[in-house]
Order: sequence, then C-alpha cells, then structure tokens
Amino acid sequence: MTPFARRGIGRALAYAIVACLQAIGASAALREEIVRLPVSLTDATGRSHDVTLVVTVWRDEARERSPFLILNHGRSGSAQGREQFGRARFSSNAAWFVEQGFAVVVPTRAGYGVTGGPDLEAAGTCSAVDFPARFAAGAANIEAVLRWVRAQPWAQADRGLLAGQSVGGSSALALAAMNPPGIRGVINFAGGGGGDPVGRPENPCSADALGRTMAGYGATTRIPALWLYSENDRFWGPLAPRLWFEGYREQGALARFVALPPSGSDGHGIFTAMPSSWHPAVLGFLHHLGFRP
Repeated sequence: MTPFARRGIGRALAYAIVACLQAIGASAALREEIVRLPVSLTDATGRSHDVTLVVTVWRDEARERSPFLILNHGRSGSAQGREQFGRARFSSNAAWFVEQGFAVVVPTRAGYGVTGGPDLEAAGTCSAVDFPARFAAGAANIEAVLRWVRAQPWAQADRGLLAGQSVGGSSALALAAMNPPGIRGVINFAGGGGGDPVGRPENPCSADALGRTMAGYGATTRIPALWLYSENDRFWGPLAPRLWFEGYREQGALARFVALPPSGSDGHGIFTAMPSSWHPAVLGFLHHLGFRP
C-alpha cells in the first residue's frame, strides 16, 4: 500500500470517527425528563380535585435557554382507553420540534393513563355535548403546566407556543382564547370533539354547538393560529372543520387553515402518521412568528 493510500484511509477513518462522535453528541443532547406536577383542577360542576400531572419534557441540554412548545394529546372515547393511555410522549414529533430550537413539554392530562384521577372532561351526551366545559377542563391542565414552564431556568418565558391534536388541539385553542402570558401562537392539529369514526364516521356529535364554541374562541383570541386537518379525517369529515374555522376567523382571529393530504384510512392521526405533510406549513408559521431553528 502506498503512503498516499495510507494517508487517504487515515483521513477517511478520522472523518468517520468525527462523524460518529458528532452523532453521539447530537443524540446525547436530546434529553427526556419526567416531571410530576401537583395541581388543583376544577371539573364542570365547579368541584376542585387535587391531581399530580405527569409531564414529559424534551429538550436539548446543549442549549442554556429555549423557547418552549406545550404539546397536548387527544381523547379516547372510552374509559378503558383513557385508563390504559400510559404516558404522553410524542417522541418523534417532539424531537423534530427540538431540532427547530424548542423545549417540548407534553403533559398527560387528568383522567388519563399515568396521571389518572377523575375524568374532568366529561361533558354530556352526544346530542348535547358541553364543549366549552370539556375544553376548559383541558385548558386548565395546560395553563397549570404553562405557569410551571415559564418559571423554569431553561425556558424563555415569553417565547412559547401551544399545540395539540384532536381534543388537545381544541383545548389549546380554548387556552389561547384567554391570551395567556408568554404565548406567541397556537397550532391546532385536527382539533374538535365528539367524533366517532366507527359509529358516526364524518358526523361528529353536536357539530353546530362545536362551531359556536370555536367562533366564541375566535372572538377573544389575539394570538395567531394555524389549523391543520387531513382531507380524509374520519372523525370530522372534510366540511365541518372548514365551517368551524370560518366561524373562528370571522370573529376576528388571526388564523390560517391548511388542508393536509389523505393519510391511510383515517387522516385524523396525521400528526403522528405523516409528519412530513405538515412540516412545511408549521415551519412557515414558526418563521412568521419570528422563530428560527
């Protein structure tokens, strides 16, 4: 072997070692932490409950302080599904948001999985769902987490976002309607309530009442919003989300609706099933708000 070939192999090995060390360093910087947060929350009847929220935090330890994103899960239609929910993590999507510069905070709300406790989001029968009460219960969980996050030394207290999927998206909109301190924008992935893709496909419970609830949020929200819905969402169908959005925007809210492509047999889960479909719209929204990776 010639000296030139040996030098070439040596350089290649050196580059490979550096690449491996960089990859190891990059993965080591992404930290998952579990926090238990004692809070007092109120149900729809006004009764107070002491709950310890289990909160998953994803962040890059190499960053001293970061803007933050509170990411909220949906709702199972069955008590068994909520009991067996486990812990909300959204690991792949959280890692993507961390790459964009955020610390990502994922609460498991009261009445679900590892947090447990009473179902504070119970809100009537299909023909008469009290959506304001349901989403207010979800928003109360998020608000408690928001107060905690803004006090953390790793968080930029006035550079936060709210986001959520399904009922988590609606609950994020409910909190955004109160214009909480520190929040710059809200991202609604397939938000709604009362959907049943098996028993009532594309025909959610009390859809008109949900439209009125969304319009009410639009009347008070001063935070920019991004709404994202798949064209084949079996929970809501293609029409209802657009009507909800129009009612929201007509009340004065600053908002954009993005129709996402079909995803599998039911696009309701496109947030986790096909992230590449919404990355461009979310990146544009982040840039519009002044966030850069």
